[in-house]
Amino acid sequence: MERILVPVDFSDYSKYALEVAAQIAGEKKMQITVLHMIGISPSRLALNESEEQKEAEYYMDLAKKHFAKFLNEDFLKGVKLELMVQNYKIFSEINAIVREHHIDLVVMGSHGESGLLDSFVGSNTEKVVRTSDIPVLVVKKKISNFKLDSLVFAWNFKEEILNVYKRAKKFADFFSARLYPVYVNRPTLNFKSDKELTSEIDEIQKEINLTEEVVIYSDYSVEKGVLHYAEKIHADAVVIPTHGRRGLAHFFLGSIGEDIANRANIPVITFKTH
Repeated sequence: MERILVPVDFSDYSKYALEVAAQIAGEKKMQITVLHMIGISPSRLALNESEEQKEAEYYMDLAKKHFAKFLNEDFLKGVKLELMVQNYKIFSEINAIVREHHIDLVVMGSHGESGLLDSFVGSNTEKVVRTSDIPVLVVKKKISNFKLDSLVFAWNFKEEILNVYKRAKKFADFFSARLYPVYVNRPTLNFKSDKELTSEIDEIQKEINLTEEVVIYSDYSVEKGVLHYAEKIHADAVVIPTHGRRGLAHFFLGSIGEDIANRANIPVITFKTH
């Protein structure tokens, strides 16, 4: 991993993400591309060529002024930065930048814990998470001593989990982090006996040479179980698989992925299933 992309809107949440990215870049000798999307509307672009040029220059100058203030931070000293301003309105277009600039990780800020649609889900961060082909690290508060020593992986026994887990393991190894796959056993129709779980885990271990123990944690819901276990072991982040355009929720056939992302008070890392 060599390059980090940080999309910013110059908010405090963007700065939280940038600070985390700077800590990663400093430790791992990576470069950060800071992206601002100005999103000029099509109606404005319909101006004649001269007016369109003036409009574009105005927004570019405005972005440069914002960048000058936004990037004036001690935590960026010694960090290699590349600044980029694009007239994108659709956040899925970030994938084009990822490919063209060989980005390995996206780091984004997101609102706090209050409300689903007002925070993670429905936000620009969610739009990037849905479409990003590379890992997205979501930061929800200021973290001045960021570390990734322990990661909780929201596990299930669907076949598509295997590829995601392999990529998450590679990501964890890059940070010398320990990955904890956690399956939440609930008192519902989906309840599995110890015998059933042992059998399924044995099959998985044979298929992918799983070296980590799958932790079986009992709770009333998947989201509560994952977050309670993360709290129990003082995890640094939670890893959630996603289903592309269908978003976080559909990985768990419900709103579980959304709930985990919203309620987590630690960073969330997403990997899209392929």
